Amino acid sequence: MSTRRRSPYNLARFDLVSIRLVVDCIAHGSLSGAAREAHLALAAASRRIRELEDAIGEPLFARHGRGLLPTAAGRVFARHALALLQSLEQMGSELADLRDGIAQHVRLCASTAAINQFLPPLLARYARQEQQVRVDLDEQVSDAVVAALREGRADVGVFVEGAETEGLDCQLFREDELVLVLPPRHRLVGRGPVALADALDEDWITLAEGAALVGQLQRAAHAAGQALRLRMQVRSFDAVCHLVASGLGIAVLPKAAALPIIGAMKLRWRALSDPWAARGILVATRSGPVDPAVQALVRFLVEPSQTAKPRPRKRQ
Repeated sequence: MSTRRRSPYNLARFDLVSIRLVVDCIAHGSLSGAAREAHLALAAASRRIRELEDAIGEPLFARHGRGLLPTAAGRVFARHALALLQSLEQMGSELADLRDGIAQHVRLCASTAAINQFLPPLLARYARQEQQVRVDLDEQVSDAVVAALREGRADVGVFVEGAETEGLDCQLFREDELVLVLPPRHRLVGRGPVALADALDEDWITLAEGAALVGQLQRAAHAAGQALRLRMQVRSFDAVCHLVASGLGIAVLPKAAALPIIGAMKLRWRALSDPWAARGILVATRSGPVDPAVQALVRFLVEPSQTAKPRPRKRQ
């Protein structure tokens, strides 16, 4: 039988003022800046840091002439402190919402593709329909969405198919189409679908690692016997298109989200002939009993009146 290791620290000594002071010290890089932020005298702030270090038995900061640098213990402390402070702020926000008639929060974690193409008008409609429920939206890459679901940091996840979904209950939310995004005078500009294999000699701009689209491109390149020549990775479709417009590479993006940006930047696009260019976006919850408010949001997202008619999927 395993036993959970108990913390060797007296957590009662970690008051919230001192916890926030550590976070502020890292943000400002100095004790004086953190003391001003906390409305503390410098001596009082210094004493609080020393008391925390005595309780932990490790220095939280290395002092140098230009301020403070967190030690390994300081970085661990600050990471958990920030999560604690954010949780407390969320608690305060939800308690305030109760006074305003908001009975429940549902945490929705969604991929960039889902947010840029589908979710905003749906969530606006849902907010008007269910005024006692507030949906808290967090944007992440698809792998991080799945991790948030598994770890209990999200109630509902919307992400691109391809991620490991064991332990999750999934339904089809939408389908989208990936297209090649090109500078105006690129050699691949033309009509008709093109195979990804014909573009693998180019430099590529992609979303950040962990995005489902990056994995799809890398797998397709590997199947074609080539490596994907990643030049730059960024976090938004806008940033991808700006880099393509600057001539730094080409990209693949979801068509519905990319077309307005492509038009605004006078870029070009071309359909992909590869079967994986038609892909599904899933909505999921953790397997097992689900809160009624979570069930209601999932039903709303996948019900036929909210869902465009799916396109025929290309055969593999």
